Amino acid sequence: MAIHLPLNKLSQWQQVAFCAALLERMLPNYQMFAEHVEFGDYKVLRNQLDLIWQWLDKANRCKINYDAQIAKLEEQVPDPDAFDFLGVFPALDSAMALMSLFQAMQDPESDGFVNVSKLSENSVSYYVELSLAQQIDEITPEEDEIVIEPQQIAEHPLMQWEIATQNELFDFLSTASENKASCVKAKAMVLEEGLSNLGIEINA
Repeated sequence: MAIHLPLNKLSQWQQVAFCAALLERMLPNYQMFAEHVEFGDYKVLRNQLDLIWQWLDKANRCKINYDAQIAKLEEQVPDPDAFDFLGVFPALDSAMALMSLFQAMQDPESDGFVNVSKLSENSVSYYVELSLAQQIDEITPEEDEIVIEPQQIAEHPLMQWEIATQNELFDFLSTASENKASCVKAKAMVLEEGLSNLGIEINA
């Protein structure tokens, strides 16, 4: 079921662009969580992702102080044990994906780029599993244990959409020119539906 894209076949620039585009689909989940529980500053993550897009613009490339950005980001990472709200898990995935991307930009040989792809997929998988369990519970509340098969998650429209999006993005970036125009196109590609990877409407 897991997405296994050969990201190491892409250049560093292409891998960073791939991860930045996936994060565009993940950050709205953090925003929803932050607004709901009044924890974390969504603007910090938004500004950091904008900084990465600026870094990708070779004609106007900015320098990133990775240690300073990671320290700032660490303050925004939610502790799942501290919140009785399931939205904490996709929010945590978003923050950790951004952290992984910063680390991978410093050390391209690390697993950071692959981790962003996995964290995005994990967010969807977890959300789909919860949704399916809730549906079954509503139909047969007397069931003691609800078992969701991996196949059910894999066939869910949200998971199918996640797989299709990552594949489409990979295929586009593998031959894309390393410039701002490609960044604009990659971002437009993932935001076309106006939804996060969990199907949550994106607030502009």
